[in-house]
This record gives sequence, structure tokens and C-alpha cells, in this order.
Amino acid sequence: MRKLVRAWLLGALGLAELLVIAVVHLTYGFYLFTTAIRRDLSRLAGAPKDAAVGHAQAEALLDGAVPPIVLVHGVLGFGKGRMAGMSYFAGAEEKDDRVLVPDLGSLTSVHDRARELFYYLKGGRVDYGEEHSRTYGHARFGRAYDRGHYPMWDEEHPAHFVGHSAGAQVVRLLHQMLHDKAFDGYENTSENWVLSVTSLSGVLNGSTTAYLGGIRPEDGRSMSFVCLAQIYRVGTTIYHWLDIPWLKRYYDFGFDHFGMSWRTVGVSGLPSLLAGTSGPFATGDWILPDLTIQNAARMNADVRTFPGTFYFSYATRRTTKFCGVTVPSGVMRIHPLVFIHVMQLCRWRHFAAEPPCKGYRDEDWEDNDGALNTISMTHPRIPVEHPSILVEDDSDCHRLQPGIWYYKIVEADHMTFVINRPRGGMQFDLIYDNIFRNCRKNVFRTASLTLPNKNST
Repeated sequence: MRKLVRAWLLGALGLAELLVIAVVHLTYGFYLFTTAIRRDLSRLAGAPKDAAVGHAQAEALLDGAVPPIVLVHGVLGFGKGRMAGMSYFAGAEEKDDRVLVPDLGSLTSVHDRARELFYYLKGGRVDYGEEHSRTYGHARFGRAYDRGHYPMWDEEHPAHFVGHSAGAQVVRLLHQMLHDKAFDGYENTSENWVLSVTSLSGVLNGSTTAYLGGIRPEDGRSMSFVCLAQIYRVGTTIYHWLDIPWLKRYYDFGFDHFGMSWRTVGVSGLPSLLAGTSGPFATGDWILPDLTIQNAARMNADVRTFPGTFYFSYATRRTTKFCGVTVPSGVMRIHPLVFIHVMQLCRWRHFAAEPPCKGYRDEDWEDNDGALNTISMTHPRIPVEHPSILVEDDSDCHRLQPGIWYYKIVEADHMTFVINRPRGGMQFDLIYDNIFRNCRKNVFRTASLTLPNKNST
């Protein structure tokens, strides 16, 4: 009887948490969306009659003389041109006149986003790959870029990449694809097209958040019947099926290549989409399964840290130890969107029969920033640990070496460096100034390099 009551209470608590989280997520999303619409309406009201109010953005000055910095957004993010010009990176792109902020699928898989990023830069129609498209049941070709945003991109004209959250894995997979010459018609690609990779709160080794969201730890792909992922699945499906052009100009989940619109599947195709027997959620070709620890380990097994590329990582944390127990820290400074997640991730326990990776221990994954586990953000470490150096003090400098992950632990939550610049305060400028300084002053292939002391660990 006690076990039954305990199970009932835990189930009720879990359901209550889910409802609160769902309301918070939906409210925050609605707030951002209505803010974008209000921005456009205010511009329209104050614009001359013959002025067009749209989403066109001024392009970065790119002549190949100075490598651009490409900022890659994370899950549910957006790039330049969406949300009425709102900045996902909270205006950090204004710190340099050669910055690109691509708009990629916000819930599409790491693979699909990496392919989109390549064609965003080089130009042409997005090719998701024949084998991948056949395996996951979507169209091989997607959006067409009449002219790439950095068409001269090659080994002589490389680029810096900064990925936030899942954007970090997108950059790493693209880097590997360049090395593997995985793009048809581009036989000259190489890892040297990438000068540096910076991970900002990057999910480099997966996260227990994926399981909290509803992905089953047993297989890393299927979803629990009642979970946050199911809410996103149904909402995204309806959004794409309705296919309302003016809404998609503001925000797009990125699943057009799955043909989910009513124009394609009609009314008869909606039930199977809602049931999850067709579309991206049936095949697992979307972002949340990629964020499981076991699937991240599979990806990492094929993605290298290259000896000619410079790597930086900023791992965020909003937890501390109190009497030997991991608890949230700086409670008043935690973003409402991730507040409950901080506590959930602290107490997550992996109950599946098989651990998600060799050497996994629950206690190692307790520290988190409200969205991701801090241990995952430092450097690639599963299934094989990549070379890394902990940076504690930038003033203690020696030669900076490529092929090594230089990482810092930053006291901040997952939302500190995106969306809301005033909220990030001085720390926002310190981190982005450091990132941009690395790209512009400390990273060169032929010059003497300075920064973290290898002995700082």
C-alpha cells in the first residue's frame, strides 16, 4: 500500500511539474512572438507610406580579407531575419562588422542543421544527402540560397564558428563533414575551412535534459506517452500542417523537407502526423534524440578534434554543493524558463538497465545550468576524451595551441548569453569580448599565439 501511495504521489508531482514547465515554456514563447509582432506593427505605424516593413537585415561586410565569425543558435533558436529582427544572441553580433547569424531549423536534427549551415554559407540548394534522406523519409533537397552568405569560403578564406547549446554540435559535425568531403560537387572541402570552434554552453556530450524531456533512456529515441517532448511534437506538427506563410516568416521549426503541410498531405495525412507514425518524430530525425548521452557518444565517435583548429569552450553552471548535496545557486538570478530544470537535473537518476556511456555516474552529471549538464559542456569526453585544458586565469598566458579544447567554467544559467542582453549584465560583455578577441587577436595559423597556460590545470 505504501509503495502504491508513494508511486501515486510521485506521479502527481511529476505531472504538476510538467504542467508548470509547459505553461512557462508556452508563455515565454508567446511573449517573444507577440514582442516580434509588436515591433513590426510599431515600425509600420511610424514608417512612410511607401516604405516596406520586412525582415531584411544588413549583411556583414565579407570580402574574404578577414575571416567572418558565424554565430550558430541552439534549440528553439532563430537567426537573423526572423522574429522581426530580434537577436537570438542579444546583439552580440554588433561587436564586429563581419558576423553572420544563420537561421537554421530550430528543432531539426544536428545532421540536417549542419547541412543547412554549409549551403547557407556557400550557396545553392540544401542537400541533406541521399542516404540520410532515404533513411529518415524526407525530401533530399531543401531551401535554396541564390547566393551564399560567404561564397568564397574555402581553405584560403576560413571562418570562425561559435555555437550556443546544440549549435556547438552542429558546428562540430559540419567540421567533420568538411574533412570527409561529404558535400556533392565540393571535392575540395577540408577541416582547414574552419579556423576556430567556440562552444558557448554547448551540449558536447549529450544531456540528461533529453530524458527529462521525455526521451526514453532505454533506446534514446522513442518518447514517453506523457512528457514535454510530446507537447512540442503536437504543437510543431500542427504549426507545420497549417503552413501559414506570415507566421513562418516570424518563426520556423524547420521541417519543410518532411512535407508536413496540408498542401502536401491534405486533411487525411494529419492523423498519422499527430499520432507520430509519420514525419520527423516517427523516425527520430529531430534534435532531442541527438541530445541524449548515448546518441551524442555515437556522434562523437565519428567527429574529431582536428590538430589545425583552435577550440574554446565556456561551460555554464548554476549549481553548488550544500552539505554534500547539489542545489541551485544564485536562485534569484536563474531565468524562469530554466528554474525548475535546474532542480530536476540536480536530482536526475538514470534508471535504465544499461548506462548511457562507459563510466557514467549520476553524481558527475548533477551540476547544470538549467538546460544542460556542466560536465557535457567542457569538451568532448565520451566515448573518448579529447585533449583539453582548464583555463582559470587568462592573464597566465603562454602559447595557444590548436587541437586542444581550452575551457572555462562560468557561473551563469543557460539563458545568460542569449535573448536578453541587460539580464546578462557585465558578464555578457566579458564573455563575448573574450570570444571575439580570441577570433580576432589570438587565433592565426601562421603567427605566434598566446593565451591559456597549458600548466593551468
